[in-house]
Amino acid sequence: MTLLRMDNVAVVVEDLDGAVAFFKELGMELEGRATVEGDWVDRIVGLHGTRSDIAMMRTPDGHGRLELTRYQHPAAVGPDPGSEPPNTRGMNRVMFAVHDIDDVVERLKALGGELVGEIVQYENAYRLCYLRGPEGIVLALAEPLT
Repeated sequence: MTLLRMDNVAVVVEDLDGAVAFFKELGMELEGRATVEGDWVDRIVGLHGTRSDIAMMRTPDGHGRLELTRYQHPAAVGPDPGSEPPNTRGMNRVMFAVHDIDDVVERLKALGGELVGEIVQYENAYRLCYLRGPEGIVLALAEPLT
């Protein structure tokens, strides 16, 4: 087998500071920030004149990472993710296990988070919800019940 691990998931945002604050409130840790540009970046992403700011967020267990990226040049393109429904094609959510889903939802609402539906219980295993965060990013939150 050649796969070693999944290193991170990248999400493109306009307000990098706001996204960092939101994911910090969720409990992620800022691992580092950088600006990347140059020929090597252009060649990887297939764009010309790329300059982007990135912030790498890490889960408390150290295994999961979320790369938040703000493109300075060229500007980000595509539909407004805040208006796209959860059944839109493509990557549509990132799921996090949390300790107290009610508390997490309330804290994230204070930073602009909005429930997509409602908090529901799945059998005797989880309490779950979808929450739309900064720039329309959809998070799934799961509170294990056992």
